[in-house]
Amino acid sequence: MTESHSRVAIVTGAGRGIGAAVARKLAADGFAVGLLDLDETGVTKGAEAIVAEGGKAIGVGLDVSKTDQVESAVAKVAEKLGPPTVLVNNAGITRDNLIFKMTDEDWDSVLSVHLRGSFLMTRAVQQHMTAQKWGRIVNLSSTSALGNRGQVNYSAAKAGMQGFTKTLAIELGRFGVTANAIAPGFIETDMTAATAERLGVPFEDFKKAAAAQIPVNRVGKPEDIANTVSFLVSEGAGFVSGQVIYVAGGPKD
Repeated sequence: MTESHSRVAIVTGAGRGIGAAVARKLAADGFAVGLLDLDETGVTKGAEAIVAEGGKAIGVGLDVSKTDQVESAVAKVAEKLGPPTVLVNNAGITRDNLIFKMTDEDWDSVLSVHLRGSFLMTRAVQQHMTAQKWGRIVNLSSTSALGNRGQVNYSAAKAGMQGFTKTLAIELGRFGVTANAIAPGFIETDMTAATAERLGVPFEDFKKAAAAQIPVNRVGKPEDIANTVSFLVSEGAGFVSGQVIYVAGGPKD
């Protein structure tokens, strides 16, 4: 490798699902990876698995909506692995309900994790990127940003992630930092399984119905998102910034 910058990545929400897959992929790509999640046990096990396969990783437990915890976690990654130049803002939660049933807490908690968490993480990490004149930020949006019944909070948060991404691209581009968003469609994760359970539908039936509406005739896997992240954080993606890439098995408006 000829890069002069450090090859250290941070992935939030890395305890399971998409985040865990992204962490594994970036480790395979040669990055040292800080796995961050509220589930400290999950990221510790994930980091141990990466190390067992010959990679470098640490797991750090935190609440991404808490400033002090974010700053402490980023400092720990920088100390143990080196200054981070890749950030994947993946941490997220759902609190689905129709608007007339949605509570203040349902709204606040979802926007806090997605938007406040991504803001705090990016603010903390960007100083390491700008100092090295190189960085990659990938934010996880969703096809729900286009609107989805029962998800007014989640849809607002994921739409907000797109505006957040485009502004980061404008502000940080002069420092060699790109920012892009990935908007997954239906991905087979614990989160979509929980949605099926909430609706009272067997998960296999839920996936089959979703696949029938997707042009490639299958639902997505966490690895589909991880592979897209891998490209966006690569040297070859240096002229791609401020974009929202829908990884949904077909076109989205």
